[in-house]
Amino acid sequence: MSATILAWSIAAAQLMLVAAMACNCYRLIRGPRAQDRVLCLDAFYVNAMLLLLTFGIRTGSTLYFEAALVIGLLGFISTVALAKFLMRGEVIE
Repeated sequence: MSATILAWSIAAAQLMLVAAMACNCYRLIRGPRAQDRVLCLDAFYVNAMLLLLTFGIRTGSTLYFEAALVIGLLGFISTVALAKFLMRGEVIE
């Protein structure tokens, strides 16, 4: 019983994460300012990381968890670099 509830919950979470990524794509294309696009990319990488984590839970493979960690690290660094670029106009001082 609990295995079927877990499987349905993971499937529902994956569908909701895909829907959130679709909304992020819309905001990325439609965003009027660069700050909106950076915020959209930040939310997009968080959703991608969570989607990989749900794939890892479903399959039981550790490869998905490692990929999610890499996406999280690279996404954070890129968000900081883009925010610094938008504030000062340069990344490296």
